[in-house]
Amino acid sequence: MDNFSALLEGFATVLHPVYLLWALFGVFIGTAVGVLPGIGPAMTIALLLPLTYSLEPTAAIIVFAGIYYGGMYGGSTTSILLNTPGESASIVTAIEGNKMARAGRGAAALATAAIGSFVAGTLATVALTFMAPVVARLAVQLGEPDYFALMVVAFVTVGALLGSSVPRGLASLALGLFLGLVGTDTLTGQQRFTFGVPNLADGIDVVVVAVGLFAVGEALYVGSRMRHGKIQVIPVEKGWRTWMKRDDWRRSWKPWLRGAAIGFPVGTIPAGGADVATFLSYASERRLAGKERRKEFGKGAIEGVAGPEAANNAAAAGVLVPLLTLGLPTTATAAIMIVAFQSYGIQPGPMLLQNESALVWALVASLYLGNLMLVVLNLPLVGMWVRVLRIPRHYLYAGIILFGALGSYALNFSPVDVLLLVLIGLAGFFMRRYGYPVAPLVVGMILGPMAEDRLRRSLAISQGDLSYLVASPFAATAYAAIVVLLAVGIWLKRRERAAA
Repeated sequence: MDNFSALLEGFATVLHPVYLLWALFGVFIGTAVGVLPGIGPAMTIALLLPLTYSLEPTAAIIVFAGIYYGGMYGGSTTSILLNTPGESASIVTAIEGNKMARAGRGAAALATAAIGSFVAGTLATVALTFMAPVVARLAVQLGEPDYFALMVVAFVTVGALLGSSVPRGLASLALGLFLGLVGTDTLTGQQRFTFGVPNLADGIDVVVVAVGLFAVGEALYVGSRMRHGKIQVIPVEKGWRTWMKRDDWRRSWKPWLRGAAIGFPVGTIPAGGADVATFLSYASERRLAGKERRKEFGKGAIEGVAGPEAANNAAAAGVLVPLLTLGLPTTATAAIMIVAFQSYGIQPGPMLLQNESALVWALVASLYLGNLMLVVLNLPLVGMWVRVLRIPRHYLYAGIILFGALGSYALNFSPVDVLLLVLIGLAGFFMRRYGYPVAPLVVGMILGPMAEDRLRRSLAISQGDLSYLVASPFAATAYAAIVVLLAVGIWLKRRERAAA
């Protein structure tokens, strides 16, 4: 009952006209960046981080949550009409959605994607509302070795399961751990890996790394692969009120519910987030389809759009459970959102619901309202999003790099930050070019110092006894869970490849 009262207070906060405008701004920008190929929520949040420091924490977090959800919605538009996923989690949507658009049923594909996203997003947010307080209460009882074990789980699973290659994912994680060590050791006061540069004594700002990887590096990578000539966008038939026929509704509602049931639990564990959830949902829909319906898969089956899009948005809510209650990011966007919290001196974790209760429940309430806003933005305004697809790419990515440089300089008004931005951006470009995932790097940089602190405290309590790290039942279970998560993750990856 206390949680229900807190949620009502969150709605009272978000329904204030100022916060409603910020929520609308977030979902609008999120949808726009989701529509544009190559620009995802992680890049947008990283780009806006330096520009939102003037906002109060509640307003900023509502904006970022809106961008997160909006990016998941908007990715379906470019997948269906352009056959170019705006977000990696929208790859599956392109398989069937673009075929539907080419057959003159693009409106039905867009409608089932938007309505399915709303249904699954709302159901997953309800699950988040009830699950987050329970997880937080359990997490308060954990000790130092338990938290260190949780972070090791995050390191291993995120490094091994994000990206197409386990060695490359672990290499990216190792680079992130190294960057997290740069600066002054809090225990001894000695500088580490600063190479005599005074500006590095306080460490490398995570915002500079995030903007460099997700904005500059991504812009360079997409720009290098930009196709020339006019972009061909499949037109959408008018009269959106009649987009979905009775048969389309009948074929879509079960995939919506199944997608929500698959996406939320997959999102809560570090096993690939929405990307894996969408492929798993697609494989399930293809298997459950009747003999006649199964022949439509690969040629424009509406179930192949409805299920994955629902799983996509349900997983987005699932990712917030470990983020808010344990402080563990399991996706690139979640890692950037942790940076957003930390920039305001707020540390996500088990005490977040106690120390920042008003902010957390305002965030959850904004997810409900954001889902409703996104249906309005994605159905009647689809014509506007089609026009957004025609923005010249060279103007777009030049602007991204410019704003990234201005934002990084504004952090400390130091040219060194701009130089670091360029170097990290180039590193991000080559990482994308040669198949190294960037998400483990950011996760390693954020969690690395925290894991080091937990490890040192554990060893100080046990006077150097390493067995103390696995003495508690929870820590031992966590290390055993690494094997299970890796096995499940590898199985899901194989299902993902089989579905593709």
